[in-house]
Amino acid sequence: MATTQTTRTYNDAIDALNSLQTPYVMVEYRRKAGIRPDASSIAEMQIYLRRIGYTSSDLDRLNIVHVAGTKGKGSTCAFTASILSQYQKSHGTPRKIGLFTSPHLIAVRERIRINGAPVSGDVFARYFFEVWDKLREAELREPMVSDERLGLPIPTRPVYSRYLTLMSYHLFLQEGVDVAVYETGIGGEYDATNIVEHPVATGISTLGIDHVFALGDTIDKIAWHKAGIMKTGSAAFTIEQVPEATKVLQERATEKGVSLKVLEVDPRLQGVNVRPDALFQKKNASLGIALAETALKKVDPGFEANPSKLSKEFVDGIEQVVWRGRCEIKVEGPIIWHVDGAHTVDSLKMATRWFSGECANRSGPKALIFNQQGRDEAIHFLEGIVSTLKAQGQGTFEHVIFCTNVTYASTGYKRDFVNHQHDPAAIKALTAQHAFAEKWSSLDPSAKIAVVPTIEDAINQVRDLGKAPLGEGETVQAFITGSLHLVGGALGILEGADAL
Repeated sequence: MATTQTTRTYNDAIDALNSLQTPYVMVEYRRKAGIRPDASSIAEMQIYLRRIGYTSSDLDRLNIVHVAGTKGKGSTCAFTASILSQYQKSHGTPRKIGLFTSPHLIAVRERIRINGAPVSGDVFARYFFEVWDKLREAELREPMVSDERLGLPIPTRPVYSRYLTLMSYHLFLQEGVDVAVYETGIGGEYDATNIVEHPVATGISTLGIDHVFALGDTIDKIAWHKAGIMKTGSAAFTIEQVPEATKVLQERATEKGVSLKVLEVDPRLQGVNVRPDALFQKKNASLGIALAETALKKVDPGFEANPSKLSKEFVDGIEQVVWRGRCEIKVEGPIIWHVDGAHTVDSLKMATRWFSGECANRSGPKALIFNQQGRDEAIHFLEGIVSTLKAQGQGTFEHVIFCTNVTYASTGYKRDFVNHQHDPAAIKALTAQHAFAEKWSSLDPSAKIAVVPTIEDAINQVRDLGKAPLGEGETVQAFITGSLHLVGGALGILEGADAL
């Protein structure tokens, strides 16, 4: 790699970023040793922040809206940012709106957006390497700091997702962002985004079981982690949760001296076109409204929320929100592609209900493309897809295809998709995919099941179905769901896009 700033490109940055991924063998070592995120994770992030020239108080300039949750946190962030963007068009404030989310769908730079657009490759590379160099210089001039859990010095640079979080702070501050919406990565209490001490507002979307190794295997344990983003002196909102989660959220709010407001579906959404037209999305929109109103009260002294009616900016923000890879429909000749990322049992059931609703008035064969890599529990997700489709009166999938998250048949991964955290031997052997196929065969012996090595192979199999004779008025109803890495790779192939 070249050493001068002017010659270091976006691709150089992604290659360097990929070197910060935790290798599969280390992931397994930490799992077996029971090493989980803890308070030292936050302490280390604060060290890295200081090493690039900032303190936690500097982040106050970003007026951060912080969102955690198991399901709907990304959609909530998208609603919040979209409302702020529409308000900006009418009132000129906020001047710059930052949005930090994960994972990306096609390009890493999608994770860091300003005024709705991913930062350019050149901008990403410039700030990436500024942080890269600052951390190296700081390590050389400062005494060694140890990771007490491993008994080793902390690395020169934090791991992949934490590095991107650190870089986003630098980029947003340098670019003059005056409201930034942040989605947590995993959990909340020990998440890299949680070094912000004075968020303008925090929001907690629907909670469920996910990331059990890091967060725990019960809803109350998970709620404890998510509640960690609430801060004394900051507004806090959530939506209706299961009783065990509500109890923990309220207890932690009390401990922190926070008044946690539990929102019902906002009655002002009556007549507003929320997509999809489903209760879960109206809850996400309601949370986004509350967060946006709170942020605007902070940055615009002239803003007043109307308690009985949403302003045009808020309605447009909700109706025009763009959140790729969720409940998307793409028509390609005789094939109607339905694309929706879902990574838990509950979210897959929701996604399947959405697909069923879209297919209700259509005829033709149904095809499923699914993957969820590196998660043993994912095999149990399949039953929910089968049972939900039947419960909606939509029968079964005639064709079911399981693939890895490898993008292309000839060239493998796009560099933005490289993932060292999964067992490479298992990916090559299609271990998970064969297990999925065996499970599906037991659930629906009539299905035609295929296991293929890449996303491109899976899409081509469905395209072949579209070339076969179909009945009058029939179309192929294709459903791509599961991993967002699968969804992103599929959209990249279907659209030929470099970023979304």
